Amino acid sequence: MATKHENQDGTVIAEREQKLKPPSMYVVLLLNDDYTPMEFVVAIIQEYFQKDRETAMQIMLKVHRDGKGVCGVYLKDIASTKVELVLRHAREAGHPLQCVMEEA
Repeated sequence: MATKHENQDGTVIAEREQKLKPPSMYVVLLLNDDYTPMEFVVAIIQEYFQKDRETAMQIMLKVHRDGKGVCGVYLKDIASTKVELVLRHAREAGHPLQCVMEEA
């Protein structure tokens, strides 16, 4: 739809309205490995994704069984920050836990 308005000299100018689309959302996933303890994964999910213990256990079991599990869906900047924080925490604790983000 176009918006019309007059210029100073009386010329009518039509401007196309820009339609804004909602920002892209990103899924944050934890990936399974054979070395990171299950309790550590549960603690990570609780700390960085604000899940209660039961939900964190369910996500951890999904990661364990299916190779990956969804921890949450966020705006790009938030998802990226969560991935970085999880990876840093895992490395500092000496675990190879992988955390990635994918466009939803």
